[in-house]
Amino acid sequence: MRIAILLIGLLAATNLYDFKVTGLDGKTIDFAKYKGKKILIVNTASQCGYTPQYADLQKLHETYKDKIVVIGFPANNFGGQEPGSNGEIKEFCKKNFGVTFTMAEKVSVKGEDIHPLFKYLAEEAKKMGVEDPIKWNFTKFLIDENGKLVAVFSSKVKPMSEEITKHLN
Repeated sequence: MRIAILLIGLLAATNLYDFKVTGLDGKTIDFAKYKGKKILIVNTASQCGYTPQYADLQKLHETYKDKIVVIGFPANNFGGQEPGSNGEIKEFCKKNFGVTFTMAEKVSVKGEDIHPLFKYLAEEAKKMGVEDPIKWNFTKFLIDENGKLVAVFSSKVKPMSEEITKHLN
């Protein structure tokens, strides 16, 4: 019953703050609690050429913690580069990159089983003229303080790059 209610809530989501997802720690991540802050949503993977970006995501989280919330979403959609369980992913991130920023449980970010949040983000990106925004791991979605998508960054854009940090100064 609880799952059905949660699914109905996700299907009816009209803005980012309607979403609630499960974290790697099993706790609920309620996007409504981030109103007034920027949010960077990133689809991550532990065995990708871009995996070292975890370090920069952590640095962004530490440097701009008063201005932005970083949320990673492990996904196994590209090249099977996130095969681990939620527990394995959590351990990998902590051990190898000291990750303390928020991490959601593993989801699908593309295809028929796409998570409703990423479906929403892809639709919002299309409104900005960004067709098919999620081409690989470590795509970044920057949300403003009002829950509006303001930019989409490809995998190659590093989290601490000027392209991203200019939105935080």
